[in-house]
Amino acid sequence: MGIGRFVYTPILPLMTAQAGLSPAGAAGLATANYAGYLAGALTGVAAPRLVRTTTTWRLALVTLVASLALMPLAHNVFAWLVIRAVAGFASAVLFVIAVDWMLDHARGRSAQLTGWSGAWWASAALASATAAIAWHMRGTGDAPAAATTGSAAPRRWFLVLLACYSLEGVGYIVAGTFLVAAIGATSPGRLSSAAWLLVGLAAAPSAALWARACARWTQPALLVIALLIQAAGMAAPALFGGAVAALLGAAAFGATFIGISTMALAVGRVLAVPGAVAVLTAGYSAGQIVGPLAVTPLVHHGFQAALLAAAVVVAVSAAAALWLRLGCRELSPPPRGADRRTAATPPVRSAPRSRRRP
Repeated sequence: MGIGRFVYTPILPLMTAQAGLSPAGAAGLATANYAGYLAGALTGVAAPRLVRTTTTWRLALVTLVASLALMPLAHNVFAWLVIRAVAGFASAVLFVIAVDWMLDHARGRSAQLTGWSGAWWASAALASATAAIAWHMRGTGDAPAAATTGSAAPRRWFLVLLACYSLEGVGYIVAGTFLVAAIGATSPGRLSSAAWLLVGLAAAPSAALWARACARWTQPALLVIALLIQAAGMAAPALFGGAVAALLGAAAFGATFIGISTMALAVGRVLAVPGAVAVLTAGYSAGQIVGPLAVTPLVHHGFQAALLAAAVVVAVSAAAALWLRLGCRELSPPPRGADRRTAATPPVRSAPRSRRRP
């Protein structure tokens, strides 16, 4: 899923240089992918049982791999739009199934190959290998039942979380789509390749590091911190330029986007809203449709303004996360002493018979 969703970013400069893809076409391909992603997420909301079957999982894997292999075979923007939309749909289905599976099972625990065509072929081959590994994962079955007590307040705060995550989708996808091109426009080509490599290197350990942090601090508080780091990372290349700002921005972006998604979806589960993962994914993908369209007028004059606009949107998302952290009682941390006792000691079953009182 990650390959199908994000490989477009490093291949974009190759397509603009070698395949004649215009800035408007580049934004259109991004929007088509996110429109398909939104459709897939909405399918998860409308038919939750359908998207939790093993058959659907495998069909989405095959579809995503095929979409990558078809890109170099097509040579017009319309065909690319259709292919990327289908890839987005399959990506969303895979994401919803994988996140539900993960949350259920975790409970209680520079080279350019041969040009743009070769890059798409390589991504298809890599996705095929990872699809083979994921082939035998089974569907999660029915979604867990939502809480029935005190549902009005959690649902109200869920809307705040939905707004926060949707805004993150807007800002994140602008940076995720145009970061490499923005750095490459003002820096040597090797620096843009190094920046995208740094995004991956920073992302690789980020999920584990944020998970460890969540064991000590609340997820809403960490969500605020991650969003602020990401906003600063987006603004740095736009405001300062140069190699240092580019690499710091890439590292901040890579270190936060997985953690933000993981924590936002986990908070949605805590609020016990039916179909929380699918609804949040739909909002996130809707934001990703709006993002490229909103900055299309800006990219004609360079990518720095687009990155700065993305930073502002993510900062607003951080403000929404802070409001959620301060206002929602369901997400308030337990007393510090009690929290440490429960984390450090096993559950108490019963008192000894000799100490019981009538």
